Amino acid sequence: MVLYTLPRPDGALRLGVVSSRKIGGAVQRNRARRLLREAFRRNRFQMEGQADVVLIARAALLTAKWADIESELIALAQRAGLMRKQAG
Repeated sequence: MVLYTLPRPDGALRLGVVSSRKIGGAVQRNRARRLLREAFRRNRFQMEGQADVVLIARAALLTAKWADIESELIALAQRAGLMRKQAG
């Protein structure tokens, strides 16, 4: 997956999800989008900032394990500076 951010001066994080026809038919594209939305939803509490976030699905997403999808999203969010600072 690919993560893009566009800083916004007002509001909270917003998510956009994109999947192209390179991934497969409509069923595969919809599944890829659902997986990315769910991974974002489950990890949203760890993120902060004011930005529009766009996730672009790749074909490997359909065969990846759930833990790999979540860990990649977290790693990309850390690189983008979206993750909250850990207390300690």
